[in-house]
Amino acid sequence: MPAAASVAFQGERGAFSEMAALQYFSKKGARLVPCKSFADVFSAAEKKKVDFAVIPVENSIEGSVPEVYDLLMQTRLKATGEVYHRVRHCLIANKGVRIKDVRRAYSHPQALGQCRQYLQKKKIEPVPAYDTAGSVKMVKEQGANDAAAIASRRAAELYGMEILEEGIEDRKSNYTRFLVLALSDSSKGARKTDDSQYKTSIIFSVKHVPGALFGILGEFAIRNLNLTKIESRPTKETPWEYNFYVDFEGHAGDRAVKQVLKATKSKTSYLKIIGSYRKAEF
Repeated sequence: MPAAASVAFQGERGAFSEMAALQYFSKKGARLVPCKSFADVFSAAEKKKVDFAVIPVENSIEGSVPEVYDLLMQTRLKATGEVYHRVRHCLIANKGVRIKDVRRAYSHPQALGQCRQYLQKKKIEPVPAYDTAGSVKMVKEQGANDAAAIASRRAAELYGMEILEEGIEDRKSNYTRFLVLALSDSSKGARKTDDSQYKTSIIFSVKHVPGALFGILGEFAIRNLNLTKIESRPTKETPWEYNFYVDFEGHAGDRAVKQVLKATKSKTSYLKIIGSYRKAEF
């Protein structure tokens, strides 16, 4: 029997990234490896210390994760899958602490942003930390009686902490989209379903001429390829020049996608294919 795949994620046990990894690999089984930072997650997969990396790329409330987008520019890893994970936040504290006692709440900046209205209403100061579950661990170690953490129910259970309130996110339709990354390129493999069940992610920078972006987007339109996301990020090399991150429906092995990638490459100064992968379902 083959060994279970090893999967790196950012954060401590109980982090939402771990839960997303468990969700994606539920049928295959996996050995999960916690990492302190996103850079550590990428490094673990690039150095073959693990088989896969699971990283958050965007949240339905707070938007994209900038650090991850920057790392995608640099990495040799390819996207091989995606997963949408429903994020339900809990206010977690040491046993005996009541909500009225809480003055500060620690968590990852994305989680704090997703609970912004709740914290303002309760007059609780948000304090950024490197991880959701890690914040629970920290509050427990400190023995704080005037502080709490924002994290998952699983994190509270793992660290033996008390849930003061559950479902404190500002929007109940709170999802985070994760990409599954690996050194192997699944876009070159055989597809088990039609291309409409796949998505391709790319990064490109446009030539500094009028209508450059319009011309590229037109290549997708004339081939009836549906763009599911487009976002710009500074190149960090030249002021006011940007890289564009684009997700669209279709597989790199599809004829129309091959055509659009060829046409796009001729109109850009830089083009990187992050990967083609099976679309996730809510």
